[in-house]
Amino acid sequence: MELFNVDQKVVDFTRVYLAVFYSFVALFYTARIIIKHKKSETNSVVFPGQRFCNTWWNHMTFRVFRAAIWLVCLARLVFVEFDNYLGLFSWLNNGLVIVLGDLLLTLGFVSTIFIHLSLGKDWRTGIDPSGPMHLKTTGIYGYSRHPMFVSIMLSQLGFFFALPSLFSFVCLVIGVVALYRQSVAEETHLTSIFPTEYPTYQAQVSKWL
Repeated sequence: MELFNVDQKVVDFTRVYLAVFYSFVALFYTARIIIKHKKSETNSVVFPGQRFCNTWWNHMTFRVFRAAIWLVCLARLVFVEFDNYLGLFSWLNNGLVIVLGDLLLTLGFVSTIFIHLSLGKDWRTGIDPSGPMHLKTTGIYGYSRHPMFVSIMLSQLGFFFALPSLFSFVCLVIGVVALYRQSVAEETHLTSIFPTEYPTYQAQVSKWL
């Protein structure tokens, strides 16, 4: 397989790293949801919304693409020639870009974990129709209204650089669109619950950074 003169050690390392990384991501989210389910009074922390509504499609999009990315990374680990089917971008396929991607990918996920933990028992995936009970505006939420989405987008950008290809570019674009759509839905929901507090918060804190 042609590697476009990329540093072979960087390519080989990242091939393994991506497979391990996304396996850990899958394990982390699965374990977190199971644990939160057991601790939650309502026994539910996953709220995709009604079937075929906008938030449901956002949720399904992330599920499908997260699984696709994981499977592709595992396939690349076993079948090196699998790269030939991903539409590699030769003009980005160099050691420095790939290392930058690894770093952004890791930073984004570590930031996501930090935000998960900072939410404590209030963490949910999707929009909980019965909550939240209070509006979180302190800590990282004092700098961004959607810090977790920013971290996820950073991680997605990192994946694109770590595996610069048509496949990762499509994942990046669709992921960003899904996150934006979800942010709009969440802000509409929060405004309905906090009709005074949330508009004030919106005026004071940036949507992203």
